[in-house]
Amino acid sequence: MNSRPQSIDVIYTKKGGANIKAQLGYRMNGSSSYAGLETISDGDRATNTWKMSWPCKKAVGLIKVRGQGTFETPAATFPGC
Repeated sequence: MNSRPQSIDVIYTKKGGANIKAQLGYRMNGSSSYAGLETISDGDRATNTWKMSWPCKKAVGLIKVRGQGTFETPAATFPGC
């Protein structure tokens, strides 16, 4: 997960295995937001960006995989906070 002022980028690269149906998202201050459901195949790079005012809070990147659950990145802090 990358963070920069006024946006959060969540990036997932699929390396091996069967296709998955998943949603990328993030959690900040106890609240989560997700993009739409997409199919991700071996070798695909899925990316989603959320724009926002400078929040100065830690954010966690999320991927919710249908039938497998939700996985998260380590927390990232916005620069300058």
